[in-house]
Amino acid sequence: MYKLRPYQTELIKKITNSMRKGNKKIIVQSPPRTGKTVVMAEIARRTTLKSNRVMFLIHRKEVLDQAIKTFREQQVNQRLLKAGMVQTLTRRVDKMTHPPNLILVDEAHHVLAKSYQRILKKFPDAYVLMFTATPRRTGKQQLDLIADDIIVGQSIHDLTEQGFLAPFDYYSIDDINSKKLKKSSTGDYTKQSMEDAVSRKIYGHIVENYQRLASGKQAVVFTYSIESAKEITKQFKKANISAYELDGTTEDNLRSRVVKAFRSKKIRALVNVNLFTEGVDLPDVDCVIMARPTQSLALYLQFSMRCLNPRPGKRAIIIDHVANWKTFGLPNSDRDWKNAIKTTDRSKTIKNSTPEGPQITQCDYCFAVVEVKTIKDGSCPMCGNPIKVHDPVKVTNDKLVKIEQDRQAKKRKEVIDKMMHDDLAKRVANKSVSELKSFKELQVYGELHGYKKGWAFFMAKRKGIFRR
Repeated sequence: MYKLRPYQTELIKKITNSMRKGNKKIIVQSPPRTGKTVVMAEIARRTTLKSNRVMFLIHRKEVLDQAIKTFREQQVNQRLLKAGMVQTLTRRVDKMTHPPNLILVDEAHHVLAKSYQRILKKFPDAYVLMFTATPRRTGKQQLDLIADDIIVGQSIHDLTEQGFLAPFDYYSIDDINSKKLKKSSTGDYTKQSMEDAVSRKIYGHIVENYQRLASGKQAVVFTYSIESAKEITKQFKKANISAYELDGTTEDNLRSRVVKAFRSKKIRALVNVNLFTEGVDLPDVDCVIMARPTQSLALYLQFSMRCLNPRPGKRAIIIDHVANWKTFGLPNSDRDWKNAIKTTDRSKTIKNSTPEGPQITQCDYCFAVVEVKTIKDGSCPMCGNPIKVHDPVKVTNDKLVKIEQDRQAKKRKEVIDKMMHDDLAKRVANKSVSELKSFKELQVYGELHGYKKGWAFFMAKRKGIFRR
């Protein structure tokens, strides 16, 4: 049997108290990588001990297989457990002769779908516990339409401080033209718009920045298409870094062999398309690379937190090539989940899960994305260079919207691009004007700071520097 962690025991206690108050349909929020399946298994064990029946619903086979194994190890009475994929059980629900007393729903942000609702409506007297890391949905309708209560688990900040999640450093390099992104009917971006928006330069940048920031670490890359996954894998191999591409068309046996090779560190980078997100066990990941933009907070947290399994001395690296942080903040940003589940008129401005104000900013020198409160004496906590707290962020309709003019944003991106690819720019960026020794240094310094073209010539004359 699994020994419950203190926060898991506390979560079960809160659920029990809510049920005693008469609540029958309860959302249970707990961050990714915190063992929600173990909590469900323990609740199922206690339920079947009293000869009550339990139903477990999930929508992916890989997750189902792992969950059944966990339930068995937790000594759940298998004769009183009905566990299956919602796609299967919804077709068989009318033939079920033994109604469940308790229904456990995993990844419950999907629960408003017709397949789930058909099952839940068939058993109106059952208690329903809906587990999810992210109770906020991308669509208009929210979970308050079906829930009596929400139990909020411990925050990512607290779990990290207690050692249950690994601390992380977050870097972001803009390889995307977000203006080209278009939403589908699901609320997330269409594949074609992601293809149009993501720069072709990303393929080389991913490997360059992996080598710069996370060289030698076990990495998982999340991308948006099989074609892009194959190209990224090709670039890793070109740099003599062992990598493999996996997607929905990969045979199960081959996928198992590749994951085993990754776990034994024979493969350094796994490049995948929507595989290693919800619930799939993939330990020993130290670096996550995001090459897929998303409007789904659930998907973002599954991506970014994939590397946060802890071990002594570990510090995870998250590299965001598509500026997802500008939409969602950092993975450990404070979120008001109780307010997030409320269905609200989208034509009105609403507060979402991240507070207003300049909560996070990005360093122009090392590209780290940091919490403003970690900045001391105007220096980046990652590289020590001067860092500016850029315009404040404001939360509306699930987005962090930077309050700045398009011209300023474009100029800043040009500066960052120059910093990435120009060694001279890196050298002069942190110097004072008095330290600049050549006309070329003055030119680059002027470009970085947005000075007029004549500034370098004027300063060169003033300093007695000739062009060379």
